[in-house]
Amino acid sequence: MKTLIGGAVAAVLGLIGLSVWWKPFLQILAGAIPIMLLLGGCLALYLGFDELKDTWKKTESAPEEKEEDVDKYKAEIKELKQEIESLKKA
Repeated sequence: MKTLIGGAVAAVLGLIGLSVWWKPFLQILAGAIPIMLLLGGCLALYLGFDELKDTWKKTESAPEEKEEDVDKYKAEIKELKQEIESLKKA
């Protein structure tokens, strides 16, 4: 109940303050909006560039498959298939 009354009083005082100091409020708002846009844009640029660097690192560090590795894996698969067949017969 105290919170409700306090909120109502604050809202009424805020309305009175806006009506009395309307021009100074608009001046503060006119000065704050460009600064917020500038800071928000800089933050977006930084985050976008950071994400771009992460994607560059992922593409650079992608391991290249060597033919030796491919042959080794094919041989291992063949051995495993033979082992499976022998276990099915048993």
